[in-house]
Amino acid sequence: MNQEAQPKLKYFLYARKSSEQEDRQVLSIDSQKSELETLAKREKVQIVNLLEESYSAKAPGRKIFNEMMRRIEKGEANGILTWHPNRLSRNSMDTGYLVYLMDQNKLLQIQTPGQAFKNTPNDKFLLNLLCSQAKLENDNKGIDVKRGLRRKVELGWHPGPAPTGYLNTPDKQKGFKTIRKDSKMFPIIRKMFDMVLSGTYTAPRVHEIAVNQWGFKKLARSGFYRVLYNPFYYGWFEWPQGSGNWHKGKHEPMITREEYDRVQALLGRGSKPKPETHTFAYTGMIRCGECGAMITAENKTKRNKNGNVHYYTYYHCTKQKGPCGQKCIEVKELERQVTSTLARVRPPQEFHDWAMKWLQNENGREADDRNAILANQQKNYEACVHKLDALIDMRSAGEISEEEFTRKKSTVNQEKSKLHELLNDTDNRVDSWLQTADNILRFASDAQESFTERGQHARKVILSALGSNLLLKDKNISIDADSALLPLILVSNSKEENLGTFEPLKNRSRKQKSVAFGDANPMWLRGQDSNL
Repeated sequence: MNQEAQPKLKYFLYARKSSEQEDRQVLSIDSQKSELETLAKREKVQIVNLLEESYSAKAPGRKIFNEMMRRIEKGEANGILTWHPNRLSRNSMDTGYLVYLMDQNKLLQIQTPGQAFKNTPNDKFLLNLLCSQAKLENDNKGIDVKRGLRRKVELGWHPGPAPTGYLNTPDKQKGFKTIRKDSKMFPIIRKMFDMVLSGTYTAPRVHEIAVNQWGFKKLARSGFYRVLYNPFYYGWFEWPQGSGNWHKGKHEPMITREEYDRVQALLGRGSKPKPETHTFAYTGMIRCGECGAMITAENKTKRNKNGNVHYYTYYHCTKQKGPCGQKCIEVKELERQVTSTLARVRPPQEFHDWAMKWLQNENGREADDRNAILANQQKNYEACVHKLDALIDMRSAGEISEEEFTRKKSTVNQEKSKLHELLNDTDNRVDSWLQTADNILRFASDAQESFTERGQHARKVILSALGSNLLLKDKNISIDADSALLPLILVSNSKEENLGTFEPLKNRSRKQKSVAFGDANPMWLRGQDSNL
């Protein structure tokens, strides 16, 4: 019985290279083509078309591959010349497509430099086996990568690219790579946070300064806000993203948790602030005393008939909450009123000296209370450690699932970290509030002069430090001075009303000093942190 003559073989030359990890040991596309063209000349193989693409074969959907298969179905070619079967398929669907075309006698042969796969049961089985082996390798690599990422997270290192201000360590051995500070960018990103935290710069203004003055032309607005919203900068990260599992990182935090929370509050807890079109010293700080809306500002120009031009800046209600009968106030009058208030918080040097000594004495009296608080915080911290131990025991005994263990461990770790910060904070806070008190006193002594002589930015800083709940009504600004400054107003007023009774500390009896500063003492007590 005569065998039916086989049709002449016509081939597509197909070369593929993926940029992913699966193809690190594979020849480049140019190298594949060179080897296959040499093979075609040696074996006198007819090549209909040369096809190439850079795309992973882990999943179906390759454009060039699918086009080649459709052309084979149409009869344009009946063979494929490729470097290895894994160049054609690493997934079950594409492998089945190849075998199906062989079953239909439309694909008669797949030729590689080392082997030919003909349309026979054994060759199709072997082809299927090699492609399935490539899929198995891919699946195992995926499992290994996930296992490696989990291990890295457990060690406290964020997987993936480091955020701006930090660098990955490509110089270290694989599996030991970490995240370190970027010596150039770290202080700059920290400065951005500081500017937002100051309350005198809006986030859009900080971004504008970074782009126009610091030369970060490629820093997009969205990228800038991603920095401000990223918990990584206070030492924590979520992995996987959206899972709710939080991990304490081993990298050096740029800011504290308290600073991060304050930034979020200043940004409206995630909502992007509206960009400013003009920069005014006191916008964003004052509210209308009638309707509660924010006070805005605008520039006005007046041209006289004699040719003189005058420029004015007026502050007025935005009226965003409805009709409001308040009139505008010129910036010079506004600043005059602020200067008048500053004059009331300028205490004598004698009060400064007395206040610092008094606070140091109070510190001694409160040592026992502070030690009791430290002991209680230490007790809570140890309880957290016991919770972690109990969770580990429950997981080891199979009483809870891995997912539940991870979730609960993340929650307890955050609580443990917060308690650790409280312990350190309580221990160090005494020096902190003594320094704060000294700064307040020095600020009060120099504020009026600085407000009058310095520029717009300094004035905004001073007004921000002076007090909160700034209200403008009937062209008068009312300032609810912070509790730390109220005693200074009382002392200054007391000095003006009764100059004869105030003498330097060394010349006055303890009883007389108590009378002179009696009104101020309770305010200083309330100004101290309630945790002490």
